[in-house]
Amino acid sequence: MGDDRGVKQRAVWIAVLAMFLFAFLAHAVASGPADRFDLAVRDTVHVWASPQLTFAMRGITLLGSVAFLVPLGALIVWRLITTGRSGAAALLVIAALGGEALDNGLKLFFARLRPEAFFGLPEPSTYSFPSGHSMASFCFYGALAIIAMPDARSRRARWAIAAGAAGLIGLVGLSRIYLGVHYPTDVLGGYLAGAAWLATIQAVRGRSYVRSA
Repeated sequence: MGDDRGVKQRAVWIAVLAMFLFAFLAHAVASGPADRFDLAVRDTVHVWASPQLTFAMRGITLLGSVAFLVPLGALIVWRLITTGRSGAAALLVIAALGGEALDNGLKLFFARLRPEAFFGLPEPSTYSFPSGHSMASFCFYGALAIIAMPDARSRRARWAIAAGAAGLIGLVGLSRIYLGVHYPTDVLGGYLAGAAWLATIQAVRGRSYVRSA
């Protein structure tokens, strides 16, 4: 019980910090100071462009798309439920669907227009801030890491799970900047909003996601 209380307390602090940083970033985006940073990073990343890298980034970006995450999530939820881990299944569903709803609400609130996409890609129809792919990947793969880490047999294995999730989330965000469909601050905003949402879930649920129900 004491350990569960500690998990909840840490989650509260993480959620508060992520919300504060998101608010700070959103103010910078809305008032203009973020523009110079966004353009500088976009230009720097675009210098790396090559046909091979563009092909890879177009594939990586799909890993944060609804078309990929929905069927993958359904398969994982089914597997968790059939193995008696309905709490973990609920965590993944709440993290993914709640994150998607929150992202759509934030996009409508800030109504930031998209940058001009690179490589002749069509401009997405939704608003730009925060990045939906970045937030979805943070919520989805972050929740999977939270679910998987308690089963790891060693600290090294837990670190490997966390690093793998972080690397995948980072690559999805980088792909959005490289392809030009998001500003860098959109990606950072997606990460912060995702972190706040995941931490809020943990603050409410504690370690209940590892229990069978």
